[in-house]
Amino acid sequence: MTDYPQIAKSYQSGMADLAAEVPDTVDWFTALVQTCTADGELSVKVKELIAFSIAITARCDGCSAHHAKAVRDARASRKEVAEMIGVAVLMGGGPSSVYGVEALRAFDAFGEQQG
Repeated sequence: MTDYPQIAKSYQSGMADLAAEVPDTVDWFTALVQTCTADGELSVKVKELIAFSIAITARCDGCSAHHAKAVRDARASRKEVAEMIGVAVLMGGGPSSVYGVEALRAFDAFGEQQG
């Protein structure tokens, strides 16, 4: 079974390593992420569900791990995540069904970690 919390930690430490080499680039990217995922007309939860669905259709394990945690932190329910996965499968076809199954496992993994 894939260790999604470990994938998320690896991404975070990798970004720290990258920031040591190209700090301006990482600072700009971090600011973009914070700006785009802040509450606005769409809530943080809705924005993270959108990002999570894109991670599924893009077939990005690191993205799925990161956004699974973010969606969990935004208090999305398992049912909301499952419905979002359905939309991702609609838009991404069969390969997204495989990543959708993994995305639900990622979401569940972060819930287990939080107790």
